[in-house]
Amino acid sequence: MHQPIPSQGHWLRQVVTGHFAYYAVPTNSRALSAFRHYVADPWRRTLRRRSQKNGFTWDRMTKLAAGWLPAARILHPWPDRRFAVKHSR
Repeated sequence: MHQPIPSQGHWLRQVVTGHFAYYAVPTNSRALSAFRHYVADPWRRTLRRRSQKNGFTWDRMTKLAAGWLPAARILHPWPDRRFAVKHSR
């Protein structure tokens, strides 16, 4: 909560990237988008609590998340492509 926004963004980027590296399989894009949203929402609520002005809107959070959190996309191929390897044997 008390760290600067760039250090928080850097750490959260690593968390989301690691999650995507494991779970970014075909047909899982909705879950990836939901995870990204459920990371951004507590981050927004935490940033809103840093000041009594409470001026941290979703518009500002959308820009912040777009800059720091990676977009949800499929990283792994379908299993039939992954295991269709030709050996020289």
